[in-house]
Amino acid sequence: MKIKEPRKIRAILKIQSEMRKILAEHLRKKGFIEISPVILSPMTDPLNHPTMPGDVTCYGKQYHLTQSMIFHKQIAMKFLEKIFIFSPNIRIEHPDRKKTGRHLFEFTQLDLEVRGASREDMMNLCEELITDVIATIKRDCKTELDLLARRLKIPKKPFKQIHYEDAYKKYGKNFETMISKTHDGPVWIIDIPLKSREFYDREDPEKPGFLRDMDLIYPEGYGEALSGGEREYDYERIKTRIHKKGQKLSQFKEYMQVAKDDLPPSAGFGIGIERLTRFICGLKSIEDASLFPKVPGKYGI
Repeated sequence: MKIKEPRKIRAILKIQSEMRKILAEHLRKKGFIEISPVILSPMTDPLNHPTMPGDVTCYGKQYHLTQSMIFHKQIAMKFLEKIFIFSPNIRIEHPDRKKTGRHLFEFTQLDLEVRGASREDMMNLCEELITDVIATIKRDCKTELDLLARRLKIPKKPFKQIHYEDAYKKYGKNFETMISKTHDGPVWIIDIPLKSREFYDREDPEKPGFLRDMDLIYPEGYGEALSGGEREYDYERIKTRIHKKGQKLSQFKEYMQVAKDDLPPSAGFGIGIERLTRFICGLKSIEDASLFPKVPGKYGI
């Protein structure tokens, strides 16, 4: 954060505060209940890429710093139908991500989950949230947007969809970057291969080897916005998927104990608040979307 530009700092943080308000109000109107975040737990998202461990010992037991609340969201579905959380996440990424402009190792996700929902339900909900927050910020934060020289365009629904394999064939392994740079509206990536995601993402029963998942890509080169989809909820299916990933059941024993007693089918997603702030404000680096940023490989207060 460039402390020498306090007016711009205030504008960015005002917009981010309004974003949180708009998102929460939209979800509450749809019957969502906000729950508290989980900071420490014996279980957390294993992710599909390596991060350095963030572990804490409490009372002789090991806890993980939350990388995402995916397991807790699924468990919450046993008690609640629709939930959301402004969830702080710690993902101690490799230092080579320092220069991407879109990675923090401490950030906040708007995490939500809906019992009995489909991927398409979540995509529709996300499109509503994105268009609502952009339209409202454009209307109510004109002074701040002018100061930041940002001209917002309200995306048209439905957002464009591209199948993962088609994107890979057209653009190669860096397809997310290319799609982001070559489109002027958000784009969905769907039908993601099994090996590219975690064990809890639901395999499509009609397309074996592919998941009922989706990623959203921001336009204008801002990159990934969110990941989400449907969840595996059958105990035996979860076991099989853990083994396919080369992981051990003992890594997830608390989660598996709950899953053995049935998890409800559900779907959801997590959208990064700082990444959304960066996109809406037109910021070069995500570092400017936080008052106290934690950038991979850099020391922050």
